[in-house]
Amino acid sequence: MTDGLRYDGRVVIVTGAGGGLGRQHALMFGARGARVVVNDLGGGRTGDGSSSAAADRVVEEIRSIGGEAVANYDSVTDGARIVETALEVFGTVDVVVNNAGILRDVSFHKMTDQDWTLLQNIHLNGTCAVTQAAWPVLRDKGYGRVIMTTSAAGIYGNFGQANYAAAKLGILGLANALAEEGRTKNIHVNTIAPIAASRMTETVFPKELLDRLRPEAVSPLVGWLAHELCTETKGLFEVGAGYMAKLRWERTNGYRFGGDFTLDDVARHWDAVVDFTGAEHPVVMHDSLAAVQREG
Repeated sequence: MTDGLRYDGRVVIVTGAGGGLGRQHALMFGARGARVVVNDLGGGRTGDGSSSAAADRVVEEIRSIGGEAVANYDSVTDGARIVETALEVFGTVDVVVNNAGILRDVSFHKMTDQDWTLLQNIHLNGTCAVTQAAWPVLRDKGYGRVIMTTSAAGIYGNFGQANYAAAKLGILGLANALAEEGRTKNIHVNTIAPIAASRMTETVFPKELLDRLRPEAVSPLVGWLAHELCTETKGLFEVGAGYMAKLRWERTNGYRFGGDFTLDDVARHWDAVVDFTGAEHPVVMHDSLAAVQREG
């Protein structure tokens, strides 16, 4: 069944599609009948510069295999202009793959305001800008698939990446909220945490590992989450090198203090507070409220 899945009639926006993961996503969609907006500012991995060459090359690759594609060179912070390209050329948008990103790795005590702000602008604000511009179109047509890109650095934390981690976990929060807002409009929103060889990881991982982390091992998950047959929404997935897994929140059963209590009581019962035996798996905000309100 999966070998025949296609996107005929669908319009897909892929940001940061000039190379790496984004290029592979765009090629996959183009090969399976989608009309693709290949967005790439053409800047460096730290956010400097711009060029139309990267996006143009991918557009030509898609056209060479019989697909339809158009280039867009705007920054994701100008998300409305990216969506305008889709509407002007193809008339609509069905799928948004938020993939664009940069790195400015530096330890927190050496981080400048620019290191922090630029990362938030590109990753979190840019993801918001593109998605928000497409959102009314998706709502009006009662259909949409949005793929967000987070990172293990955001989920787990990583030394020297406080700016990147904060932005990436912010993207997950945005995705979770939009998944709830999109439920009644047939708009599914999911998030991937990919591990793949790209210009952003080539200076981080050894070559032996990079050779295994092909972008081609990530795109199939993006493709499934973006397909009309996929009912998944509000999911978070780790993916790379042929590995694919869904993550979820886990919470201890906690400890219920009765009446007034002090920090000494907290210290006394700390082992129960952090004991994951028989853990719960909250899914929606109500699960948090319910835990606070239930009787011990």
